[in-house]
Amino acid sequence: MASRSLEDRVAVLEAEIAELKDRLHDGEPHKAGWKAIVGTFLNDPYYEEAMKLGRAYRESLRPKKKKKKKKK
Repeated sequence: MASRSLEDRVAVLEAEIAELKDRLHDGEPHKAGWKAIVGTFLNDPYYEEAMKLGRAYRESLRPKKKKKKKKK
């Protein structure tokens, strides 16, 4: 079996990686983090309700403020 040069092997690997990236992103540039889902839940009543319930839960975990006594 003839051994290929390192440059040939790297070229083959680079081509395979490029093909995998194209399949993964369907030819569209990759968007990282929140940019990938921005607008996905626009006008979705279930999402809005989930956010409302989540906010209420987080606020319920906060320590209650003590009421100040009035000085006479």
